Amino acid sequence: MKKKRKIKIKDVVKYLLMLALAALLLYFAFRDISWNDFVSGLRSCNYWWILLSMVIAWIIVILRGWRWRLMMRPLSKDITRLEAYDAYNICYLANLVLPRSGEVVRCGLIANSGKATFEGVLGTVVLERTWDLLCVVLVTLPLFFFGTFKDFLIEKMWYPVVESLPFSTVWLVVAIILFIVVLVLIFRAYRKKIAATKFGARVIKVWKGLVEGVKAGFRMEQKWAFFVYTALIWIGYWAMSLFTLYAFPAAAGLTLWDALFLMVVGSLGWIVPVQGGFGAYHFIVAMTLVPVYGFTQSDGLIFATISHESQVVQMLIVGIISLITYAIYSKKYKKPVQHSEKEL
Repeated sequence: MKKKRKIKIKDVVKYLLMLALAALLLYFAFRDISWNDFVSGLRSCNYWWILLSMVIAWIIVILRGWRWRLMMRPLSKDITRLEAYDAYNICYLANLVLPRSGEVVRCGLIANSGKATFEGVLGTVVLERTWDLLCVVLVTLPLFFFGTFKDFLIEKMWYPVVESLPFSTVWLVVAIILFIVVLVLIFRAYRKKIAATKFGARVIKVWKGLVEGVKAGFRMEQKWAFFVYTALIWIGYWAMSLFTLYAFPAAAGLTLWDALFLMVVGSLGWIVPVQGGFGAYHFIVAMTLVPVYGFTQSDGLIFATISHESQVVQMLIVGIISLITYAIYSKKYKKPVQHSEKEL
């Protein structure tokens, strides 16, 4: 009989703090809004374009699932597209409840199938997210050729972050590198003693699994398919941003480059560790639309709301469907975990 997992007080406090942060950001975003204008603006939107953006969002999740499966195939060729797709949907669903929990959840779902170890799958996620970060940098670079976008990104986003730090960013990078070097040297010097402890053995096991997963990502077959999926995913995000502009009358006249700029800015709202980007997304996007395009605060929040809430609705719908399908097939096709000879 399995023991029930005890709910830790620190987990509850962490959850409530994140919820409070989301509520605070929503308050600051909406505090000076005329609700009559806000509701009127929502009614003026063309929701067929929003529906199309939701369909694109669903296709993106399918492509992400297929791409992730390619990375996991060196770990196990038995992992199916459906498993990877469902794990991704449930990952997004989990993030709506507890920020950053989704990545752990999707690794656990694949590991629960018995087709790969949790640590190995986590390694592919680390590599995948590193690649996504690189893609964000690559799609942001063209914006620096446009004065308005460049000035906003540097003056309103980069400088405030740098100036808020109590020390130079150069020293921060140096400190991080030195810390990592010291950790590596300590580990190399006392590896046997560390491995002899229960905690140390666990850390080493997780590290080896992560390395195995990262290596698996580099060993994947059909690398061309990986790059095709990646290109389609980011074109899809761009299209979603553009279709949301088409849905909003106040955004008439904005271009493809404006859609790309808002896609990059919006991605920052999803990064903030609050449930489903609530509050953070609205605050950041509205803060961008007002000075850059001269939108009213109300119009900026209308755009942020229809963009964010349409994605949340899509996540809820497909996430719940994936929960049901996963529950049906997971018990039927579960296999014992395959251990390597070295582990045995």
